[in-house]
Amino acid sequence: MKMSGKQRYSASENEKEKAKTSKSFLPRLISWNMTFRCNLRCPHCYIDAGEREEERELNTVEGKMLIDQIAEVSKPILILSGGEPLLRNDVFELARYATEKGLTVAMGTNGTLITDSIARELKSCGVKAVAVSIDSCMPEQHDAFRGVIGSWSRALDGIDACIRNGMDIQVNTTVTQQNYDEIDDIMALAEEHGASAFHLFFLVPTGRGVKVKDISADMYEQMIDGVLEKIADAKYNLNVRPVCAPQFMRIASQKGLELERWTRGCIAGLTYCRIYPTGEVTPCPYLPVKLGNIRETHFRDIWFHSPVLKALRNFNNLKGKCSACEYMDICGGCRARAYGLTSFVDVCGGLHEPEDLNGDYLAEEPWCPYIPGGEYAQ
Repeated sequence: MKMSGKQRYSASENEKEKAKTSKSFLPRLISWNMTFRCNLRCPHCYIDAGEREEERELNTVEGKMLIDQIAEVSKPILILSGGEPLLRNDVFELARYATEKGLTVAMGTNGTLITDSIARELKSCGVKAVAVSIDSCMPEQHDAFRGVIGSWSRALDGIDACIRNGMDIQVNTTVTQQNYDEIDDIMALAEEHGASAFHLFFLVPTGRGVKVKDISADMYEQMIDGVLEKIADAKYNLNVRPVCAPQFMRIASQKGLELERWTRGCIAGLTYCRIYPTGEVTPCPYLPVKLGNIRETHFRDIWFHSPVLKALRNFNNLKGKCSACEYMDICGGCRARAYGLTSFVDVCGGLHEPEDLNGDYLAEEPWCPYIPGGEYAQ
């Protein structure tokens, strides 16, 4: 069949649009769980980290291969995480290699192993920022949550060592029923110790987290509202972001806050993904759906051609009330929570490895009380 000039033009425009779309979904943030090893025993750990060291983990050569593959696609922020990344003997070598490849390197750690010499080494190999978890202002409560006595004081010592050596610090806090009324005090503590950012994590039923009793949907809403109110009042000089609670963008919009300070609520598979210790790629740490393994498939091919990622990038695929919500573009609902609450998870075991699909990651956000059009569920 002969193609008309108009048809040729349309086809050309279609290709341009595809190219434009693929470029708009480049990875800007990648979390690499470098190891299953950890010196703490947190009840909400999504990879069931512990004392074991597994041969399945990417080795140094494979780690550099991963970094090479990522650098061919974009130059994102690479978060070295775990488990506890400082338990890897090659962590400084890999951080330096990623820096030399043009990636911005950060680290997520429990902070208990950081001394002045470690902080200096991190800075020398290019690590720009360190995120440390603090879950209470009361040492005994933090220690109980993290499973090791003395972890609170050692974490704060690690933060102080980073600050002394010119490292930017972000404090991460997981909201639980136990610390729900402490968040304001934890933010004050973070600022007191020199942190420049504060990320408030909300539980997702993955890994050991399936056994932890979460706060209610109304408590989520109230917590987000209260934290954003502090931002509006400029109570703290902290860069604050709720994590795994994308409805914060709706609430921020309703409050008239400047949304430009944040990206979209849920960025899983859009500009963010996770690398599992074995090389499996998933949309985020809490959405353990197999997209491919970098040992077998180039990261570029996984990122651009995964059917799961393509589905996530088309917001019209969202279901339930998320599909009709006027805040769809800036929120999107937590895809991990939607998946976790529609899939079968063996709560007898804490390790939730990347798996084939057995839940609905496009289902409506189950923990958001907002009903499109301005109503709230009672």
